Amino acid sequence: MLAIFDVEGVLYDAEYLPLLAEKVNKENKIWEITKKGIEGKIDWVQGLKERVHLLRGIDYDTCIDVANSMPIMTGAKEACNALKSAGWKIMAVSGGFTIITDRLKKELGLDFVYSNELVFKDGNLDDVIVNVDADKAKSAIIKINEWNEKKEDITVIVDGANDVKLFGITGFGIAFRAQDLVKDLATVTLDEKDLSKIVGLINSHYNLKLELHASA
Repeated sequence: MLAIFDVEGVLYDAEYLPLLAEKVNKENKIWEITKKGIEGKIDWVQGLKERVHLLRGIDYDTCIDVANSMPIMTGAKEACNALKSAGWKIMAVSGGFTIITDRLKKELGLDFVYSNELVFKDGNLDDVIVNVDADKAKSAIIKINEWNEKKEDITVIVDGANDVKLFGITGFGIAFRAQDLVKDLATVTLDEKDLSKIVGLINSHYNLKLELHASA
């Protein structure tokens, strides 16, 4: 059994680039492009590059500080603990960056993460290497095949238009506080801001008895 999570807005209760943009008073411009990307109104990779280029020159320490300040979503640790305790694998596929996903790997016990990389030159933000584009399924399928996971045994938890292709390779799609487009395509919708609630949905769908434990 495998659970695939989106990162910003799902495992994190925040979006990284808009927070970083606040440091240089460019949050409005960044949010504008971010929203268009989430809603599927612009080419996702183009939007990502535009946003990073707007923030060129921010120093590495600021980028790390903002990454480490991002709040983990309510219930994320409990949900991941319940899945791991039951022997599930957990993957995250993010249009965000290793600078934010490395921390999640440790704190939530993720088995594998696909994400993009920020490039720094002389200690300042310069560019982005895009490993994950608008088709997140393309990334996820590599590990799914390696782990021999069956489609019907895979659950995906996402919120944005750039996530929906994941529904095509998974058996159970959960739209978490998501765009209407995502809700329309998901198996079930969860609007409550508590990721631990996915455990009950997974139990119902698969007729399982995963248990929630309070996070340490």
